[in-house]
Amino acid sequence: MDTAQSARPAATVAFGTRRQSDGLREHCLPSCVCVEFIRKDFFMHRFIRIIVALTLFAGFALLAQESGQQPQSANNDQAASSGQDSGPLRQQIEELKQTIAVMEKRLDAQEKAQAAATQNSSDAQKKEEANPVADLQADVKDLGERVSAAERKGLLDRLSWSGDYRFQAHTIRGDVPAHFDGMMMQNLVVRTLFYAQTNGGAFPPNVTAINNNVAANYSQYLYFTNNLTFSDLKAAMGQFPPAMQQQLFGMLMPSTFVGRYSNNTNILQTNRLRLKFDAQVADNVSVTARLSMYKVFGDSTGVQVFNGQPNTLNIDGTTAGVPNGDMIRVERVYFNWNNIGGSKFYLSIGRRPSTEGPPWNFRQDEPRGGTPSGSLIDYQFDGITFGYHVNEKVALRACYGQGFSSGFGNGNLLKTPADRLKDVHFFGGNFDLYSTDKTFIQSTIARAWDVTDGFNGLVVLPNNPLTGEAVQAPVVMRFTPSANLGAINLYGLNVQRTLRQFDLYVSGNWVSLRPNGQTTPFGGLMSDPFEAPQNHEGHMVYAGVRYSIPQNDGRTKIGFEFNQGSKYWFNFAQAEDDIFAPKSNTRGEAYETYLTHRINDHFIFKADFMHYNYTWSGSGWHLGAPKRLNSTPLLGFPTYDSANMFTAGLTTRF
Repeated sequence: MDTAQSARPAATVAFGTRRQSDGLREHCLPSCVCVEFIRKDFFMHRFIRIIVALTLFAGFALLAQESGQQPQSANNDQAASSGQDSGPLRQQIEELKQTIAVMEKRLDAQEKAQAAATQNSSDAQKKEEANPVADLQADVKDLGERVSAAERKGLLDRLSWSGDYRFQAHTIRGDVPAHFDGMMMQNLVVRTLFYAQTNGGAFPPNVTAINNNVAANYSQYLYFTNNLTFSDLKAAMGQFPPAMQQQLFGMLMPSTFVGRYSNNTNILQTNRLRLKFDAQVADNVSVTARLSMYKVFGDSTGVQVFNGQPNTLNIDGTTAGVPNGDMIRVERVYFNWNNIGGSKFYLSIGRRPSTEGPPWNFRQDEPRGGTPSGSLIDYQFDGITFGYHVNEKVALRACYGQGFSSGFGNGNLLKTPADRLKDVHFFGGNFDLYSTDKTFIQSTIARAWDVTDGFNGLVVLPNNPLTGEAVQAPVVMRFTPSANLGAINLYGLNVQRTLRQFDLYVSGNWVSLRPNGQTTPFGGLMSDPFEAPQNHEGHMVYAGVRYSIPQNDGRTKIGFEFNQGSKYWFNFAQAEDDIFAPKSNTRGEAYETYLTHRINDHFIFKADFMHYNYTWSGSGWHLGAPKRLNSTPLLGFPTYDSANMFTAGLTTRF
């Protein structure tokens, strides 16, 4: 019974192992051999135990037979001799039992060892079964890493990132000439009309009477100004004979006088971050973009209080060129479709690379940054370029852009067709007439149709431009132009030449203004609000020289530049990288000297000094009649007659 019970576990293990071995025989030959050996050894143990049991049974049967064959009468006489004869047999039986016990212990030990071997074989088999899964997982992971690396490489091959970060600190010293305040004068004219309306058409005796009349009838005055339009104001002023107008202005102007004063900024610090990427979409199609953040330390409002300077109105063309906040702006993004149909033609559409054009890149120690001449256009706009590469040295381009879209965001649904403005379109040509490493000659022509009195933007106006009344709270307003004023034509020629360590460059430019007779509270094309606009011409010349040290390295560069603009000079350069004011639109003279030093190839120090000497008012504006600043003029907003700016900065390029 003990033998049968001890055999069952071995049989069970052997049977289970055999079932497993049948399924894995062709995968794991060593394990099958081990299991087969265990199975054969188990049957051998059973055979030995059966032989031992039969021997014991035969011994006991023989003993019983001998005892039964003796006569009953002789039992007592032969008892002693029978005990003596069976003694050796009993001893043999006991020895045989002991031998069997020893053999059983050995068999138990062997069974335990065999069970352990079977378990080890099963574990090894499981490990061998698991190894292919682990290897497969490792192969999948390795393949995934290879695919990711290939995809990443493919993307990097198609996408190239670069950029720069710049810190600058400025100190500004500026002087505002003595002048008459145009906004105050506008307000007194409106109050004079209200005086005549409330006093039977009488002419006011003095400014005190005008102001007292408003105070006495303030609710009526508010109603009057709320319903006043510029057309009403022009018609009312037209009813005054010229002699009476002169008499009126003579009476009002003394109370608007502002003496000369200074406007100084001890420290003005800025951050600028630009991120550029290029993507090769196909062999002849690419996409280029540049994102920009430009802000003054401590200011991220994005809106300035308008002070009469052209860069204090946050418009579409200046969002990246003038500090406005910590927002990332899309300065430019466009695609280039080159070699169309295997030809030399190409097409480019998007937000144009229209800033930092030649030769204004020299003072920044940078390559050419924009397509058009920087002397004429340094202004962001959306448009199209269709070009033709004549050869490696000559490229011809026809360019189109849109500066104002009247059909979006301007409330046209609330207006009648007669009151809606026309879109502002630009068209021109940029011609690289000769371009080599040493020489560059470029010509630019452009025309803007239906130019408005400004462009859509955000601003905080200190005064109502119609009534001259102070705005009671610094409210952020969406500025929308109110009239189409006419056309502006621009022409320019740039010549650059490198001679050993010297870079020489000169730019000659011309502007023609063709008004359509319209004026607004800000004025017309080069005319004041109540004047009839006339055609005007203007010009600007610009020249510079840069010296590189040492000759074959150019790590340090020293430069000097000069430009001079005439009375009616105007260009689209509101996004020019001069935080005080764009020097290229100066009606007068501007001088600049600078030093750039590459601390290493991607870390540049710059020190700069600029001097502005304004002769005429309205620099950077196409609105209002220019006035000589040394004649105590009537100015809509104050302006500088001279200014100095010191700048130091560090730029990292990556």
